[in-house]
Amino acid sequence: MLSKIPNLAQDNTDRNRTSPFAFTGNKFEIRMVGSNQNCARPMTVMNTIVGQQLKSFYTEVNELMGQGTEQDAAILTILQRYIKEFKAILFEGDGYSDEWKNEAAKRGLANTPNTPEALKAYITKEAKDLFESTGVLTHRELEAHYEVMVETYNLHLQIESRTMGELCINWILPAAIQYQNTLADNVLKLKELGLDKDDYRAQLDLLKRVSENINKVKELVEKMTKARRKANDHSDAAERAEHYCDNVKPYMEEIRLYADRLEYLVEDRQWPLVKYRELMFLR
Repeated sequence: MLSKIPNLAQDNTDRNRTSPFAFTGNKFEIRMVGSNQNCARPMTVMNTIVGQQLKSFYTEVNELMGQGTEQDAAILTILQRYIKEFKAILFEGDGYSDEWKNEAAKRGLANTPNTPEALKAYITKEAKDLFESTGVLTHRELEAHYEVMVETYNLHLQIESRTMGELCINWILPAAIQYQNTLADNVLKLKELGLDKDDYRAQLDLLKRVSENINKVKELVEKMTKARRKANDHSDAAERAEHYCDNVKPYMEEIRLYADRLEYLVEDRQWPLVKYRELMFLR
């Protein structure tokens, strides 16, 4: 039976996993869809773009054939022009690196770093013309899609920031303060015994580091809460999204840094949440 199995050539091309739209031998792979995102919307966009391009390609080939060019020659002529025109978007390096950011700037390509800015692509004149000319979505439908996506972004960040604040105030800080008290009691007792500071230098250093991170978490949570309330004052969804992105999200990233440090410093038995190293062993 094995002798009847045909030779199957193995694809040995580079499967660049940092590319949002990678060509992998004999097919394209779309990799820009988020883990919790429904792929229907990106597929609609990609199919619309590809469909419009195939239509344009067909029209241009027919125009050349109408001028007396053979079909194969017409196809090759158009493809050669396409390769030259779109060569700037081809990149085989690390799409997450600073190298690509610099290269994109050199080539004049967009490199949108955040969601509110990226979503605006839906309501550009080019996007509206594309979707309406193909009969996929009208201008009004695109605006509606954009509005829903922006509101979803706002809602997610609102929930995440509120949840982060609650975790910090009700779980992380109480546990860290409890451990801080344990360290302070230990330092005081050693001091009362008449020991030199060098004998409990480690406890003092640990106490100082825990205290510094407690203060930073508390300070940043208060700033994040004020920024979130200010963001919610904006009635326009797009303005609210920009405020969340520029003024709330950075605080969330900073809080994560100091909370992670406390997770590392606080005694394991006193930490109320699952630690990262424990996640793989949960049942």
